Amino acid sequence: MSHDPQRAVMEKAYARWAPVYDAVCGPIFLAGRRAAAAAARRVGGRILEIGVGTGLSFDDYDHTTRIVGIDLSRPMIDKAEARLATGRYPQVESLHVMDATQLEFADASFDCVVAQFVITLVEDPERVLDECARVVRPGGEIILVNHLYSEKGVGAAVERLFARVSRPLGLRPEFPFARLQAWADRHGGIGAIHRNPVQPLGVYTVVRFVREHDTAKASVAA
Repeated sequence: MSHDPQRAVMEKAYARWAPVYDAVCGPIFLAGRRAAAAAARRVGGRILEIGVGTGLSFDDYDHTTRIVGIDLSRPMIDKAEARLATGRYPQVESLHVMDATQLEFADASFDCVVAQFVITLVEDPERVLDECARVVRPGGEIILVNHLYSEKGVGAAVERLFARVSRPLGLRPEFPFARLQAWADRHGGIGAIHRNPVQPLGVYTVVRFVREHDTAKASVAA
């Protein structure tokens, strides 16, 4: 499997994406974004969104939630702050430029942590997941949505081929679910993993980790 993306490459890529992100990526990621936000609303309470980008997800939350958003990209956060300044999103508590591998929040600060189309693109996914588990309360959830690597067949071959040219664009199509499972097994304290394809095409998958008090091994739940 290929190496993880370098932080500097991702920062540069998303600085370029910022001016056109809403128009180009908004429609592409719409179904996955809404599926992740719906799962987060079912948890409710204070939600940390990692990789909040331009704030496209603000409309997907409501008064039952309080949203704290972070992103590594200053140009992306500038766009999100402009969206927040319209006054239409009282559920958004704050926005920050922040590295997800070093979250500047206390332990158990959030009821839920959401990462939309992020975990496959960070330099150290396991470190980011460790931080997510640290800041979410016991009984809370970590919710990811992403395209995950097909791992076999024609789809996997195409994804491996595309991976060679996709990094400078801020994309990574060849990240397997098995890596997320391995993290949960190593970390402990994850009571269950729920893995659900986003319909109608199943291109994206929502993965929900439930943070527990004990260190029981994670099991995949339907």
